[in-house]
Amino acid sequence: MEAQSIRTALDRHWAASAAGDLVAEHEIYHDDAICEYPQSGEIIHGRYNLQALRGHHPGKPSGFAVRRIAGEGNLWVTEYTINYGDKRAFTVSIMEFRDGRVAHESQYFADPFDAPAWRAQWVEQGA
Repeated sequence: MEAQSIRTALDRHWAASAAGDLVAEHEIYHDDAICEYPQSGEIIHGRYNLQALRGHHPGKPSGFAVRRIAGEGNLWVTEYTINYGDKRAFTVSIMEFRDGRVAHESQYFADPFDAPAWRAQWVEQGA
């Protein structure tokens, strides 16, 4: 699958995810896709289990923003933020494609933290 086709599929996937459209959000996955949450050790087997899990999330996102998407061939990475009320999670999704659909995804979630004062002379404060 060419890069532009994958990028179009990713854009549709993330837009559907931001809109809460569970059907369109999960069209990108193979039926036998595996999604891993390495921080919790959870492995979700199959598109339908992944869709059900996300559909039952008790804290529906109140905001969603893709920071960037980069990839080549069958490996693509998306950085984005999800807001749950007043809490923001910085998220990385690593997707491996097979025949135009996601066969494997790993998602990492991180909480924001205050920048330590000791490194202020070397950094610029971003968003």
